Amino acid sequence: MSKRILIVGGVAGGASVAARVRRIDEQADVVMFERGPNVSFSNCGLPYHLSGIIPSSDDLVLMDPVVFKNQYNIDARVNTEVVSIDKEAKTVTVKNVLTNEESTEGYDKLVLAPGANAILPKSISGIDGENVFIVKNVVDIKALTAYVEANNAQHVTVVGGGFIGVEVAENFKLAGKDVTLVEAMDQIMNPFDLDMVQILHKEMIDHGIELVLSDAVSSIAKDSVTLASGRTIETGAVVMAIGVHPEVTLAKQANLDLGETGGIKVNHHYQTSDKDIYAVGDAIEVFHSITRSVTRLPLAGPAQRQARAAADHMYGIPHNNKGVIGSSVVQVFDQTAAATGLNEKAAQRAGIPYDIVYIIPGDKVGLMPDSNPLHFKLVYEYPTGRILGAQAIGKGNADKRIDVIATMITMGGTLEDLKELELCYAPPFGTAKDVVNHAALVGLNLLYGRFEQVRVDEVRGLVESGAFIIDVREEDEYALGHLINAVNIPLSQIRDRIDEIPTDKPVYVHCRSSQRSYNALLALKGNGIENVFNISGSYLGICCHEYFNDQMTGREKIVTEYNFN
Repeated sequence: MSKRILIVGGVAGGASVAARVRRIDEQADVVMFERGPNVSFSNCGLPYHLSGIIPSSDDLVLMDPVVFKNQYNIDARVNTEVVSIDKEAKTVTVKNVLTNEESTEGYDKLVLAPGANAILPKSISGIDGENVFIVKNVVDIKALTAYVEANNAQHVTVVGGGFIGVEVAENFKLAGKDVTLVEAMDQIMNPFDLDMVQILHKEMIDHGIELVLSDAVSSIAKDSVTLASGRTIETGAVVMAIGVHPEVTLAKQANLDLGETGGIKVNHHYQTSDKDIYAVGDAIEVFHSITRSVTRLPLAGPAQRQARAAADHMYGIPHNNKGVIGSSVVQVFDQTAAATGLNEKAAQRAGIPYDIVYIIPGDKVGLMPDSNPLHFKLVYEYPTGRILGAQAIGKGNADKRIDVIATMITMGGTLEDLKELELCYAPPFGTAKDVVNHAALVGLNLLYGRFEQVRVDEVRGLVESGAFIIDVREEDEYALGHLINAVNIPLSQIRDRIDEIPTDKPVYVHCRSSQRSYNALLALKGNGIENVFNISGSYLGICCHEYFNDQMTGREKIVTEYNFN
């Protein structure tokens, strides 16, 4: 007898379950319910309609119910909401949202993939205004674009600096709008540490987005937004993107267990506390394989893997649940920013001892005309050298490098493993010693005590305290911009000028990106100067770290001129 499988939700998780079930079982009766008018749409592509990169909102809809039926024999019912579950009878009550008619549907297996809802704090006055929007589905994006066009809104305020907020802000800017992005925290893009995200802060303000950090929205009027600081921003439309919470209404109604994060609790096979009800996607709680704790991860890739695993389990196909590590990428104008695993903040919260590598090598051979610096940060466990996470930002293939690290983390890799990793190479694509190999070598030197470093976020304190800092770049480079108290002793002269370097206090060395300064440090150590530290990230890293706060606060610069190339 064929199975009857009902699926609540028709986007990444739900549609993937339906498609996988059909591939396994041609005879199964598969019915998918979607509360909105569209199934299988690209929610990750929604912001790109705002700029016209995706010209028509209809292009965001990947498949309609007719195609589902004709190609896959899946009954996809739109504008249909599942309002309750009867676990004992194994039925659901379904309502047509257009006619309010209700019916009852029986199931052998039920899958919950309802996604997540945007957070809209009721404490914000005016949050229900007609000029306030979210970006969750095609209906939302159509409503937003229609309102902006109908009201000739030239200014848009985006609230929240996560993936959706940053992408919405960028695409409105590309469309010629004036944009303010408001973030209550001291940085955008939480997967990145503050020293890395300063590059993205710079990129946004360089492209004309007004970035307001450490301030929150307190009220919204028809033509303005008021912040907690008291500042008022005149604006034509407001997009709320401060985060999401799992949609668990049905799960609660059915008395299914919820986890400690508020998501639906599932087991190894994505079964809920009822063995005939599965749950996947943004609504569930998942296991983080690095921190060994539960978390939520509202990303499309994990949702699709969960969907396949749930469908497989219905048919006795084994699945090895490795948990999640959290890998993501975002385009911010000319910069690609990618991250995986733990950043420093997450490692600290998890109580994992760690150290970091921050390097800025070229993303490909320097002779190539499109070679650019790639800011790369590696987080590893101390003293084991186990790789915990990485962040990469640059104009080149940051995502490629982070994908390599994600693979290493999944396989339990260490710095030694990463050092020996053999990757493809040709001048248009990378370097013979790839960025990730380079990071492993630096990490091993730190782990084994070959040298010590200080970080870019410590440099301002060193400058203000009058520390002895040596700039080992050539004289012409130094002349174009340097730390205000740095002494210029080029690497080519360092051995002949040893007597100029003090031995009774710490010495800090830097160059453009830390490679020459590392060689200078070893030369100094080889000549008996032991109390010497390399400045991680060197001059490029210092400039990127200082620039945004310098511009926002007007504080005194610690460099004579910035250098970002």
